[in-house]
Amino acid sequence: MSVLVVGSIALDTVKTPMAEHADLLGGSASYAAVSASFFTGVNLVGVVGDDFPKEHVDFFASRQVDLAGLQIATGKTFRWSGEYHWDLNTRDTRSVELNVFEHFTPKLAPGYAQTPYVLLANIAPALQHHVLDQMEKPRFVIVDTMDLWINIAKQELLSLLKRVDMLILNDGEARQLTGLTSLIKAARAIEALGPKFVAIKKGEHGCLLFGPDEFFSCGAYPLEDIHDPTGAGDTFAGGLAGYLASEDHGTVTFEHLRRAVVYGSVMASFNVEAFSLERLRTLTQGQIAERYRMFKLMSQFEVIE
Repeated sequence: MSVLVVGSIALDTVKTPMAEHADLLGGSASYAAVSASFFTGVNLVGVVGDDFPKEHVDFFASRQVDLAGLQIATGKTFRWSGEYHWDLNTRDTRSVELNVFEHFTPKLAPGYAQTPYVLLANIAPALQHHVLDQMEKPRFVIVDTMDLWINIAKQELLSLLKRVDMLILNDGEARQLTGLTSLIKAARAIEALGPKFVAIKKGEHGCLLFGPDEFFSCGAYPLEDIHDPTGAGDTFAGGLAGYLASEDHGTVTFEHLRRAVVYGSVMASFNVEAFSLERLRTLTQGQIAERYRMFKLMSQFEVIE
């Protein structure tokens, strides 16, 4: 089964304490689509300018990402520039140029409306609503969001949550959305807003998954060197959605999501090993399987009788 990925496609300039690189492939849809493509077919919806490098389009195509939904508009591609602090957990946005993304209206290509699994990557809730208005009974809908939309489009976001199966957000955003300091209470409050499942990302500390009266904690893979955290959350979401679509059990259960969260964490752990999507260009299925095995070993312990 395929997964529909809708979000931003960008050219990034990223500075860390170690290095700085310009004109990198970025955007929430880019990271999510490539990550999901390691598990299943991907239908990508996004917009770029006529300055968007052909090499990036070729990279999407090499990953078997369907590009019928890629809009190429006259003008410049969305650009973002950010600088990470020494701990790589916090960053400052140096500049944002929306360019052609400012007037982006997601339009589903023929056949996309029947895609069973949907990942609405981090874009404005109004655009996420617009995508769902075009869908025909999707099997499972995942939505990602961020602090900006909680600040400026909270009511649209709240109405969106009534239409989705799963919300992905980080710990700060969960607290911001609910006004609750306890992540457990925050997750339960979010479930009451509509989503059956909630995944709360905690960066280098892993992820918490919540379902009806169910809970799962996934650790983060210990890495000695992190080169670029950009897109880690989107890579996580893409890996999660891609795995679910590849299994296609009909009805998504908490057990399926437990495995999906681990696969999402595996993909994110690879992504941060290099700038942009460079690590995913060389990633193999064998490396994914081996790191999944390591996640399992890290989480096992003996029961004391």
